[in-house]
Amino acid sequence: MQRIIGWIRGNILVFGLVLVVVFLILERFSRVSPLAMMGVQAPVNQMKFESGVPSMMYDSYRTPNVAPSESKDRLVITTTSLSMQVADVPSVVEKIQGSVEAMGGFLVNSNMSKPEGAASGSITVRVPTTKLKEALTAIKAFGVKVVSENVNGTDVTDQYEDLEARLEVLNATKAKFEEIMKQATQIQDLLNVQQQLISLQSQIDSVKGQQKYLDQTAKLSLVTIYLSTDDLALPYTPDTSWRPAAVFKEAVRSLVLNLRNIGSLAIWLAVYSPVWVSGLVVVWVMRRKVKI
Repeated sequence: MQRIIGWIRGNILVFGLVLVVVFLILERFSRVSPLAMMGVQAPVNQMKFESGVPSMMYDSYRTPNVAPSESKDRLVITTTSLSMQVADVPSVVEKIQGSVEAMGGFLVNSNMSKPEGAASGSITVRVPTTKLKEALTAIKAFGVKVVSENVNGTDVTDQYEDLEARLEVLNATKAKFEEIMKQATQIQDLLNVQQQLISLQSQIDSVKGQQKYLDQTAKLSLVTIYLSTDDLALPYTPDTSWRPAAVFKEAVRSLVLNLRNIGSLAIWLAVYSPVWVSGLVVVWVMRRKVKI
């Protein structure tokens, strides 16, 4: 320990340069998330739908604070997620898209990547709710095995009926203002009533838009399929049984990641070599002059 302290005191400039280089390297790696360094993509948020609809509107429907209505015609929004091991990711993505489109659905988004040499990807589609079971059966047939399946349903009947009641109130209020406008004679009164009518119409259009969104979302189920040639790359909760093959794969991946990090560190040191090499040269020259 005393030797180390003595060396630091005798080579304070070199020690300072080394600290600067290490700080810059650590600062660089701290900007990269642990999942990104491991080549793992974060699972897609299954409860969000495609752009164009405010997320807070849907979130408010998930936890209603009122008792459910007694309506027999329930309006349920269904979201499904599958994790499948497949032989060829690009081929299965194309097959899923073609099958869904043949049933009247459409593609929302898809992506593919090859982390650690194991091809993986995901595809999100919308399928008519009446054909959801048929679609899931067809999709499962494209895989080697289904690792996990999750189906969620959100009942939005109460929210739809609340919007319907609000729409009735807005239409009745608009009709009263229209009658007032017919009887108004002053310009200022006409302008005030017209302003109120514009505001009411905007609210009516907004409520109708929310109703249409709920209705269309209930008719088209959202299905997200995670695909990979390696089941360990899929987002699912593994069982507690010990699997030697899985442990071996994890160990190999850990080795590859560590070697990659060491290689990245070596590259950074090489790039910063003009800094720390120059410092070493300066210290060496100064020590020689002191000895002379």
